[in-house]
Amino acid sequence: MSPLNPSPATGILLVVGSCLSLQFGAALASGLFPYLGPWGVTTLRLGLAALFLLAIARPAAWRWSREAWTGVLLLGASLGAMNGFFFASIERLPLAVAVAFEFIGPLVLAAVLSRSGRDLLWVGIAATGMVLLGVESALGAESLDPAGIAFALVAGGFWAAYILCSARVGRQVPGVGGLAVAMAIGAMGTMIPGAPGALKAVHHPELAGLVLGVALLSSVVPYSLELGALRRLSKPAFSVLLSLEPVFAAAVAWVLLDQTFGWLRAVAIALVVAASVGTTRTAVRQSRRPSPDALAPAAIRHTDPAAPAADTPR
Repeated sequence: MSPLNPSPATGILLVVGSCLSLQFGAALASGLFPYLGPWGVTTLRLGLAALFLLAIARPAAWRWSREAWTGVLLLGASLGAMNGFFFASIERLPLAVAVAFEFIGPLVLAAVLSRSGRDLLWVGIAATGMVLLGVESALGAESLDPAGIAFALVAGGFWAAYILCSARVGRQVPGVGGLAVAMAIGAMGTMIPGAPGALKAVHHPELAGLVLGVALLSSVVPYSLELGALRRLSKPAFSVLLSLEPVFAAAVAWVLLDQTFGWLRAVAIALVVAASVGTTRTAVRQSRRPSPDALAPAAIRHTDPAAPAADTPR
């Protein structure tokens, strides 16, 4: 574990900025859905981000082994599906609710891979939060779209797959080249459902700035801020801070999208956050003992998969 910077406040601010940037990007993306559709926005977001990262990393992909290419292909497929289904979910669900449901994927994976029974408790706490969201919907305060819930859960499943694939690519491909190529593969993989919507951007040149903003806020800015934060904070502190992502999603949705919520939804989101923090802390304790399966759920979607797997929350 890297030592803490004497003044970690800057690192905390960078993590907060990363979370806000990601959720602002998601909020902006929802404004594009009526024109391009969620999969069209996904294709453009991943494509633009891939071009940026490829220009920076310039990966020597021809030198990669067959095993490395297999890992990168799987990473790209999971990355594209994760983002596409997440955008499809926020087209139908409030942003904070979609993020809360999506968190179930890495939480369940952490419990499956963990050697601690405590993680089953954390998953149970998160499941209680999901039940509360169902109760809120049944009470008629705001009916939750079943398809949106399904999309969010599928996105969470692909998030779990991305966690496993990113660790594999991190061991096999140096630098960020693996992530850059995987992002390009993810963009190409989403073209089947996303190309018709993405092509509509040609007829709406006024949306170019918004599309670029989504790509920057959802990918480039979070990556940059989190890499800076990792130089100032311990990996456990970094992971716990990112476990607060549903809270940031709720705040951004309230400010930008006027998505208000009652006490039941607030409690449900709090339970998911508590479960994520609890799972992260369990993984930290296990990482202090020889336990290769210890896994923290937060941060996986954004950080560099080329970082050493034994020292990062993935």
